[in-house]
Amino acid sequence: MKLLLIGVGRWGANHLRVLHSLPVELFVSELDAKRLESARKLGIADSHLTGDYKHFAAQADAVVVVTPAQSHFALCREFLLAGKDVFVEKPLTLLPEESRQLAELADSTGRILQVGHIFRFDPATRWLRDAVRQGKFGRVNILRGHFGGFKRPRNDSGVMFADGIHFVDLFNYILDSTPRSVLAIHHDFLGRGMEDVSLVSLEYETPAGRTWATVENDYFYPGKFREVTVAGEKCSAVCDYNVAQYKIKLHENRHLREGGDWKAVEGVVTQIECPPEEPLLAELRAFVKSAQTREKPLADGWAGYEAVRVLDAAMQSAKSGQRIELK
Repeated sequence: MKLLLIGVGRWGANHLRVLHSLPVELFVSELDAKRLESARKLGIADSHLTGDYKHFAAQADAVVVVTPAQSHFALCREFLLAGKDVFVEKPLTLLPEESRQLAELADSTGRILQVGHIFRFDPATRWLRDAVRQGKFGRVNILRGHFGGFKRPRNDSGVMFADGIHFVDLFNYILDSTPRSVLAIHHDFLGRGMEDVSLVSLEYETPAGRTWATVENDYFYPGKFREVTVAGEKCSAVCDYNVAQYKIKLHENRHLREGGDWKAVEGVVTQIECPPEEPLLAELRAFVKSAQTREKPLADGWAGYEAVRVLDAAMQSAKSGQRIELK
């Protein structure tokens, strides 16, 4: 399988490392000569390196796009129309209409379109999703996600599209649903014209009842936060995605009615062991498998569209100060 990687910047360098370990013939395109040198040092032959992706476009069976978000729509459309399978880093695009067009194009051309919603491939996510579906939490009342910490802001989008999209998609996946409404507050402390702090409230309607979710993102708090809380009527769980193996703590806590009052009963705390696995390796391996077997990706174009649709509503809400209803 001939695979073309476009972009080896800050995150693309990780794609390069992982793809180099997979059983594919790897071609690499990068405009920056210094970044391209990293591929050469890794052992990629000069015959497989270029500054112009069009040099290898025709011979590639599949393409991995790790470029600025503004370029995603044009690149993905070009390769899908050329009959190539495509993996594209999140966000699929910056506009829901463009994302919808790409999802429809992948369907109509019979091509694989996978979006880099990496948290779907973490073993801890599989445990949480299975536990929710099996009724372990009972009704899920609250989901809370904090993806933030002190770091350099991205230049191609605000913090919601850079980071918040991770947990929006994660909550869609865990609940197997999409929000019915969105309310957002954004701030631009750095004066870049893009939000660098974001708080988003999502309302989900599921067969088990209504779930309220919040996603918080920032570039300022000291540290690195990748934490999700699932609070249900039977128990709750806290998942720290920064941890390699013991990511989940399950709290057998619940509220019980006693006469005319409620009491909070704290139960046993259990540490859940998740097998250590690199999510990026898992998702790129899954993309290669989908390209070979034609199986639907775990994070397909429609998953990418739904995440972008929610974020677009969040942007509308932050500007208007109103809750946005999603149809």
